[in-house]
Amino acid sequence: MLRSVRVRACVALAVVAVSLYVALTVPVHLGLDLRGGTQIVLETRPAPSSSSSASGAEATDRAAEVLRGRVDALGVSEAGIVRSGTDRIIVELPGVQDPKKAAAVLGRTAQLTVHPVLGTAEGDGSRPESKRPGEHVLPDESGRLLRLGGAALTGEDVKEAAARFDQQSGSGWHVAVDFRGAGRAGWATLTGEAACRPVGDPTRRIAIVLDDTVISSPQVAPSIPCRSGIAGGSTEITGAFDDAEARELALLINGGALPVPVETVEQRTVGPTLGAEAIRAGAWAAVIGTALTALFVMVVYRLMGVLATVALLCYGLVSYAALAALGATLTLPGLAGFVLAIGMAVDANVLVFERAREEFAARRRPSPRSSLAAGFRNALSAIADSNITTLIAAALLFFLASGPVRGFGVTLGIGVLASMISALVITRVLAEFAVDRAWVRRRPRLTGIAGTGAVRDRLVRRNPQLMRHPRRWLALSGAALVLAASGIAARGLDLGIEFTGGRLIEYSTATPVDPDRARAALADAGFPRVVVQSSGQEQLALRTGRLTDAEEARVTETVRGLGGATQKVRDHMVGPSLGKELRQGALIALAVALGAQLLYLAARFRWVFSTAAVAALAHDVLILVGVFAWLGKPVDGVFIAALLTVIGYSVNDSVVVFDRIRERRRSGTGAGLAHLTNQAILQTLPRTVNTGMGAAFILTALAVLGGEALGDFALALLVGLVVGTYSSIFTAAPMALELEARISSVTSRK
Repeated sequence: MLRSVRVRACVALAVVAVSLYVALTVPVHLGLDLRGGTQIVLETRPAPSSSSSASGAEATDRAAEVLRGRVDALGVSEAGIVRSGTDRIIVELPGVQDPKKAAAVLGRTAQLTVHPVLGTAEGDGSRPESKRPGEHVLPDESGRLLRLGGAALTGEDVKEAAARFDQQSGSGWHVAVDFRGAGRAGWATLTGEAACRPVGDPTRRIAIVLDDTVISSPQVAPSIPCRSGIAGGSTEITGAFDDAEARELALLINGGALPVPVETVEQRTVGPTLGAEAIRAGAWAAVIGTALTALFVMVVYRLMGVLATVALLCYGLVSYAALAALGATLTLPGLAGFVLAIGMAVDANVLVFERAREEFAARRRPSPRSSLAAGFRNALSAIADSNITTLIAAALLFFLASGPVRGFGVTLGIGVLASMISALVITRVLAEFAVDRAWVRRRPRLTGIAGTGAVRDRLVRRNPQLMRHPRRWLALSGAALVLAASGIAARGLDLGIEFTGGRLIEYSTATPVDPDRARAALADAGFPRVVVQSSGQEQLALRTGRLTDAEEARVTETVRGLGGATQKVRDHMVGPSLGKELRQGALIALAVALGAQLLYLAARFRWVFSTAAVAALAHDVLILVGVFAWLGKPVDGVFIAALLTVIGYSVNDSVVVFDRIRERRRSGTGAGLAHLTNQAILQTLPRTVNTGMGAAFILTALAVLGGEALGDFALALLVGLVVGTYSSIFTAAPMALELEARISSVTSRK
């Protein structure tokens, strides 16, 4: 016994020491939604020859390398470029607030080719009769159609390109290009053949084409001898360039051509002010929520509550260190997951303390130490089952979600594991040390476990028979489902742009803008379908379909005319193909979540209990969706994260009840299932109430202090907490009784 205590103490000390070292030496990487910047998701369009997924993945990898060179040339520090799947590239540009230029540079294919000019063309160059086989017909800089031969040189032949300003001739900005290898001889041959043409003839010109656009088509100078051409392998691309355009063109040529075309399917921009406010709001929510939860735990469990609070602080340290050590990115939903896991850490402590109270009351010669040891031993299976179900939800978020929501899955999973370490190792070491003190043994009531507690005392006195009429509870649950379904049918779901595609822009204005006035002004400007909402006293949120850069500029100018000095604090664009994919992914995630919970619970419990628990989960999901439909709240990626969390979180209560039923059945009392279920509910209800109160403090702090970004998320979890607590008692348990009765009825007939 003494050896095991020492081992646990050494493990706890080592975990805290390592966590403290990591927290002080390794910084946590903040997501763009917390530090500000732009994220662009590009999707490659495979060439016709790319028929296999392997070749598609290789082309995407090559495109990512080209993009990395372009980003480096833009001068963005700490930029991130990663391949996602076989055909997507995620580009993160911290600090970039105007994504237009970045998207334009990153999204261009930049296929540079040099062509001989064969002559001029008449009419529309897009018509087949206006060009001959093997020729290209493109307009030059002035709009005159030129017939171009095949490409004599490509971007692969370019050694270097640089923007230059010619002060002597006054020609302004141009791009100097140096060819390499065979490109030097090819350039001399091409210009030598053109030099043989008469001066002024179109065929004396050389066309330089970038992405099927003639950017320069100069004539070969009269001083160049026929057949000799321009030696040295250098040329200049001239045009009406300013300094930015010349540098951008040089950047594209140096970066090389993308091996496949790309399309922007998602673009997300967050201003630094919004990110700082989110960090501040999340920190305040964490501090206040933790303080309220700690105060509640200390009032209910006294000395054990104080030690649990110390363990909670260690939990925060371990979670932060794990995030830093794994190199995980902390996003805004991830910050919420970090705060939410505090409530889960409280849950494990409450389970142990309530079991210790039961053991203390049941023993003839109780002692705090023996009751505490029995509490940890008997609560272990319920803690493991409830946390594993939450880990299943976190794993689904990580593998099936994307963007910031995936970060929530990471922090939630880390938080669950850290909470188990906090409760089962750190709290146990502190508690066992405390109950061995002489002054504690003389005053056992100081421990907080030498008594049954107010909630349990009241339940013992009244002994309510909650499961006497299980069908009444099922009828009440059915009525709630009908009400939720009617909200979905009558009001519909306000799907976010992640699922529908489109663009969401949030502005901060100098003066408040009335949404109706903004709606009318935007309609006059040619945008009648823009959805306008006020997201704060001086915040305006616009949601619409896809906008071009020119249309977005007109929208911004309209808002500026209404609100004075206007700053864009958030800009999120999702393409229709990605929206459809995310919508399907959300449905798959929900189905897989319910199926995974069913399989795990079926392995741990009888199929009657697992089916009842999953039915209660489906009940919780439908009611939560119905509540958001009635309230007109958006159903977006963050809501799906909350929904999956509710699935993992609400099943905990059902698991605790069913675990107690299983334990009492094994004890061989001989009582019927209805009586066992009623007793299990009454015995675990104090834990359910106290855990719910701890989580409610955390979620209320998030809802009040987290701002709009986390307000709907916290609201969904609060609704899920209430509905999940109800369903575990009045839906899952009655459902299990009814299923058992049906089985018994069928068996008796046989």
